[in-house]
Amino acid sequence: MAESKRLTGRIAAEHIKLMAVPRPPQGAVARLIALGDATGIISDTMDELGIAAGVIAASVLKPTIAGRTIAGPALTVRNILQRIDPIEGARQHVNRMAEFEAHNLAQQGDVLVVQGVANVSNMGGISAQTGKRQGEIGAIVSGGVRDIAHSRAIAYPIWASDLTPVTGKWRIETVEINGPIEIGAVRVAPGDLVVADDTGVCFIPRDVVLEVLDTAEQKAKAEAVRCKAIDDGVPVPDISRATYGQK
Repeated sequence: MAESKRLTGRIAAEHIKLMAVPRPPQGAVARLIALGDATGIISDTMDELGIAAGVIAASVLKPTIAGRTIAGPALTVRNILQRIDPIEGARQHVNRMAEFEAHNLAQQGDVLVVQGVANVSNMGGISAQTGKRQGEIGAIVSGGVRDIAHSRAIAYPIWASDLTPVTGKWRIETVEINGPIEIGAVRVAPGDLVVADDTGVCFIPRDVVLEVLDTAEQKAKAEAVRCKAIDDGVPVPDISRATYGQK
């Protein structure tokens, strides 16, 4: 049971809001991956369903490994700047980062999502390797990351706003795990479904995942029909007709 898991002690237990994030509906992750250009379709779908924008462009959260698509529940971490001077912190070895506790709690298929600190590394190669071993499929970091060669070598994709060699060990304090966070202007709850690809990152609120999926799949089918129309040589004025090839 997650509740009996031995903790690292890097953060006080009362600041861990959930020991395990809720799992997505059965089959939801596979259905999301099967959409193809997933984030574009999901973004359109959330617009049409009137769901508050949960989308961030890849120009803001840049993928470290091109061509990867991931989907999974959010395992959340909230970081802030330490108040102590980093030089003094390094001298005293004051390290208050606790993303390793999140790794410790990870379940297979989780996506680490970090409300982080800009221009400072919120996770590095050892952290990425630990997360992957624990079952995480990647990370979303609003802030800096480093050791990109390491995370690439182990095929652990990260979408981050900054790449920097500056360590967070003496600069960052983790204040909460598996609580609500904000990535840019998007509010993310633990267990919300994260989808990320070369185009960007989408956060789907957990209670509307199936509604979004059902609509997104219909949109994907309509797009497939249009692609077939292009391949079949249909005149350009007719390509946008959603009824092409359908009864």
